[in-house]
Amino acid sequence: MPQVNRRRGRRYWGRILLANFAGALAVIGVSGGFAPGVRLIALVRALAVSMVYANIIGTLLALTMPRVAGRCWERPARSRWAVLLASMAVVTIAGTFVANVLLYAVGYVPRGRFIEWMLGGISTALVISLIIGVSVTAYESLRGQLDDAMVALRTKERDEAEARRLAAEAQLASIESRVQPHFLFNTLNSIAALVHDDPAGAERMTGQLAALLRSALDSTATPLVTLDDELRVVRAYLDIERVRFGDRLRYTVAVPEGAGQKLVPRMAVQTLVENSVKFAVSPRREGAAITVRASLAAGLIVLTVEDDGPGFDAGKRPAGHGLDLLAGRLAMLFGDQASMRVDSQPGRTAVTLAVPQTVPGTVPQTVPQTVPGTVRGTGDTDR
Repeated sequence: MPQVNRRRGRRYWGRILLANFAGALAVIGVSGGFAPGVRLIALVRALAVSMVYANIIGTLLALTMPRVAGRCWERPARSRWAVLLASMAVVTIAGTFVANVLLYAVGYVPRGRFIEWMLGGISTALVISLIIGVSVTAYESLRGQLDDAMVALRTKERDEAEARRLAAEAQLASIESRVQPHFLFNTLNSIAALVHDDPAGAERMTGQLAALLRSALDSTATPLVTLDDELRVVRAYLDIERVRFGDRLRYTVAVPEGAGQKLVPRMAVQTLVENSVKFAVSPRREGAAITVRASLAAGLIVLTVEDDGPGFDAGKRPAGHGLDLLAGRLAMLFGDQASMRVDSQPGRTAVTLAVPQTVPGTVPQTVPQTVPGTVRGTGDTDR
């Protein structure tokens, strides 16, 4: 339901007081208080009495009608307004009774005429209260809908800004991982070592480094890229690191037919592969094997990066680091349509992403085939 009078601040009560004053003037007008020849003192007295009725009835309506509206707003319009009008009538009668008791207590209502005054005031109070009450309820309902729309717009703008922030942080983290001095020095030293013995290899590695830096430094990068483009960057990174680690780094990339043109979050697979190199390959003498897999199922593209390293505590995800940033990006890009699952234990760590298929493709074969051009280490097998 819209926010009918839920924000009862000063402005709300200011509008109620204005409506009460209008109701008091209406009562005076109906009773002939503005007729020619009416003395000013009589007019002031009539206004004071009308304000007693209007403020008591109006305040009771302002306190009770938002709650009544909140309970019946989901009903059909005819039923909803029947309940609202009946509630206004009951509150008006109760307010008229309270006002008459107050005026009787101060001696304004003559003794023995309480019932007469009560019955005489109810009809006028009902007409004025229903007219003003319906107008105020409709106004506050429209105002509540506008407030809800403004909140939704601000929430959307905030979410979009948060998505841009997360994407920027992920891109910055990716840039930092590429331009860290030890990474660049190791890569350049490897290129220098290959220049004399393997010029073709040095040229290939230089191109891979250029492609890697170009991808990371692309300031116009879109949040989503095709899986083929993402894997091209992943392979360039792994080939560079393989020159450094040699047989300690073994990897396989396998995807089904038709998956290459599906859109995936930029640097998503790359982030997971970098984690595997950093925490599974680098610290161990024997290195590790990394497997990158993709599959299509139930409208989703499922991406898995697995290594046979020492594992880690999957329940701990440092804020602002790779997995945390990636989870935030998935939530911002796809909401609850995407998921990330981490399964880690000694000897096997697998991180699986499932995102919606955003580009139509052919139905994949049941058995994935290895991407052409994949460099394998000794003992690598398809999985």
